[in-house]
Amino acid sequence: MIRKLLALVLGGLLLTATGCEKRAVLSRPSAGAGGGGLMDYVNAQAAPQQRYIAERHEFEIITSESELQKSWESVVAFCATIQCEVVSSSVTARTADSIPSGTASLRVVPQDLTKLFAHIQKLGKIAQHTTEREDKTTAVVDTEAKIKNLTAFRDNLRAMLAKPSATVKDLIEIQQQLTETQSQLDSETTDRKILANETEKIAVQLSFRVKEPRGNARGLSQIWDALRESGSDLAESTAFLITVVVTVLPWLIVIVPAVWLLVRTWRKRRRNRTVSPPQSQATP
Repeated sequence: MIRKLLALVLGGLLLTATGCEKRAVLSRPSAGAGGGGLMDYVNAQAAPQQRYIAERHEFEIITSESELQKSWESVVAFCATIQCEVVSSSVTARTADSIPSGTASLRVVPQDLTKLFAHIQKLGKIAQHTTEREDKTTAVVDTEAKIKNLTAFRDNLRAMLAKPSATVKDLIEIQQQLTETQSQLDSETTDRKILANETEKIAVQLSFRVKEPRGNARGLSQIWDALRESGSDLAESTAFLITVVVTVLPWLIVIVPAVWLLVRTWRKRRRNRTVSPPQSQATP
């Protein structure tokens, strides 16, 4: 019985929400009021619906190796001076297998996007700028409608839970349904916050890369890298040799005398075996 009642309550809420939307569109004053009702209806239909757009910009910036660290630090510091937040950022130095690079992921309000663009243009040469826009209006509207219906349903369940005529069985079923409804409401509220973060702020992704040298400069750079790697290999080999000597030297003090004694003993025994006793001469 209580399950049927809960289903009727939820269905009634959905029908009420749908009916309110239809009445809001169709209800208007009579034509005897001077035709204002028709004009209001036309104006309501012509009124633009609020759109929720998720916008994203990606920049690829080329800078010199000496200016890479400064450019990366500059954009992070500038973000703190406007309505902007740093989602993530990283910078890597040159290694034997990779060149220096940096990244920064930002979110900025639309009012400060122009300021951020002006600062980005000072960081180096913009090799690529990509813009993406995605309409999230349907997702926002659906999520808000679910939140509204679930909130009303939760309030009705709480009211039913407070009734003195409810039996223990009814109270258990209502409490289970209330827990499930609150969980769904929390999930939809979280989704709405995520959508708000995507549509109310603009995502900006920055990628820094170092300008590669050309011609002779690149050849000299390769020679320098080879010399640097050779020096590194020599240092590693020397360190390995020192480690081996330090490890083996204490054992040589024990092993060398022992081997010398063994060899001397073996040679002595060999000489004793080769020397045979003198043969006795026969009497005539």
